[in-house]
Amino acid sequence: MQPLKFSMLSLAIATALSACDDNATSGSTKTFKSIEFSSTPAPVTAEAMAKTHSSSIATVTYTDGTTAQYPLAYNKLFGVKDKVGGNAHAAGQLYNYKMEAIKDPRGQPVIAETPDANSLLSVDGNLFLVNHLEYDWLLSDGSTAYNKDGWYTRMPMSMLLTSLTQGSDGKLNIKSQRPLDFSSVNGLWVPCFGSQTPWNTHLGSEEDYDLQYNPLSSNYTTTIAGLKALNEIYYKSERTASPYHHGIIPEVTVNADGTTKVVKHYAMGRGTWEMSKVMPDGKTAYFGDDGTHSLMLMFVADKPGDLSAGTIYAAKWTQTSADAGGKANLTWVRLGHGTDTEIKALADSASFSAIFDAVVPTDSSCPTGYKRVRSGSTADECLIVRSGQEKAAAFLETRRYAALKGATTEFTKMEGIAVNDKDKRLYLAMSAIRDSMTDTRDEPANDIKLVKNPAGATYSAELKSGQKDSMGNRINSNYVASNLYVEAALLGEPLSTADALGNTANPDKIANTDNIFFAEKMRTLFIGEDSGMHVNNFVWAYNVDTKKLTRILSTVVGGENTGLQVLENLNGHAYIMSNSQHHGDWNTGTNAVVDAALAKIDRFDANVGYISGLPAIK
Repeated sequence: MQPLKFSMLSLAIATALSACDDNATSGSTKTFKSIEFSSTPAPVTAEAMAKTHSSSIATVTYTDGTTAQYPLAYNKLFGVKDKVGGNAHAAGQLYNYKMEAIKDPRGQPVIAETPDANSLLSVDGNLFLVNHLEYDWLLSDGSTAYNKDGWYTRMPMSMLLTSLTQGSDGKLNIKSQRPLDFSSVNGLWVPCFGSQTPWNTHLGSEEDYDLQYNPLSSNYTTTIAGLKALNEIYYKSERTASPYHHGIIPEVTVNADGTTKVVKHYAMGRGTWEMSKVMPDGKTAYFGDDGTHSLMLMFVADKPGDLSAGTIYAAKWTQTSADAGGKANLTWVRLGHGTDTEIKALADSASFSAIFDAVVPTDSSCPTGYKRVRSGSTADECLIVRSGQEKAAAFLETRRYAALKGATTEFTKMEGIAVNDKDKRLYLAMSAIRDSMTDTRDEPANDIKLVKNPAGATYSAELKSGQKDSMGNRINSNYVASNLYVEAALLGEPLSTADALGNTANPDKIANTDNIFFAEKMRTLFIGEDSGMHVNNFVWAYNVDTKKLTRILSTVVGGENTGLQVLENLNGHAYIMSNSQHHGDWNTGTNAVVDAALAKIDRFDANVGYISGLPAIK
């Protein structure tokens, strides 16, 4: 951000605040009651489409009946091309297992244009930002990295650790930055969204689409390509990668001096994890499993604050309505109990053929003794778990084992997870309702029978105690999801024909929900889009009491909103962390205004930043 523009913005905000009631005065003891946001308009000019911005105003109401208004603004901390905080390389640089910078076919640095999850952590008063780099989109010549002949479909990825300082006005500044080393846990593969644990660590993700395929499937060439990238690019042909070391939830602990510890929690199961969110009890966690024919997984740790041992359960969807995103009751199928140590030992030597006896179906039928399942792709599989391999199947082939045990593996594009502790509500983002979530009659199972909605929905679930699994055994958690349903404002609305700008979903409603975060005191669910149906993607605020949905941020045309995290009171200031990635990822030639916006965009850059202007919400 240019210093002059920031100074003018700061002056404008200060002027606006001075006109508000005495809550803006230092030492005020007013008590927060509620918050309401005005809407940032959907952009219609090339200038507005080409930048990430907010023009919303937050109106805070206090218990004495007075109000104060706070203009919001977007702040870019750094871009992926920037060298900041003493980092020897650009922030988005990718590395091999020796922490050497990876180069592309032209000998140029491989810089990921895809910042994703943020965890802004305060550790003994020191501020640290853990940030994901999700995947490599463009090579230095502008070609799409994963389609480039002679290159690799995916890259080994990275996380960043940025030390920050906080000004008296709340402004965040970079003190230092370095990449995190994942060589001790076999590297990192497509880290998407993430979360913060109740004990103040960062919980990441691995979306290992490429590494999940059955060797008997034609799609297995994708897994071979993924392993090739790990072997040749990450390990430099000095080690051999295993798919069973990926699709595992990583946890990053940051110490006050900036040192870090990285672990992968094999006890939480393996999938294409968008993220995992730990409930306020410190032991129950839910996952977003991104893809087709995915599952809804719940982990219950043996001890609060320790994810290294526990039990995993998969949901069974029993539909009660197909209308408006559908409704269902949930029951839970116990898959098994495990520890990080024992499952990691299994992963070190596991293979698909050692876990399963598998054959290819003939005319959608399996030989006697085999069970036909779909899990993770549209291809059917005929499987038997080999004797003694039940634990390996449960934790290393979690989707397949869940299908074999009768759980539902028909969810699609399951993304972010959030929790409303006061109301005991879980929120689950389903970016699109399609494929396996529709009434597809040739499926091995057909639990979910919904009307296709490519714009998706954010589901709610009631969290209850005293619940039992499908075998009648009590589940040791007070946060067990018992149903799924969609509130009206959180259902996407596709358009029958595109509007003048090219939107194929109503721009005044959420399309393709992705990152979500619930702010307890604000009573607000924040939702970020990852949509090819909106020309510009948005961040929304949904008040769960008033049911009001408001657009509070517009992102660069074609860009995706990522990194959503809300801090309601960090040393007297509130922040909505928000990044954006793959800027300008939109087809040209459909609208002159959109094309003019695209011409203004640097597709090699992407933002790590936050929405400022809010007071501390206490």
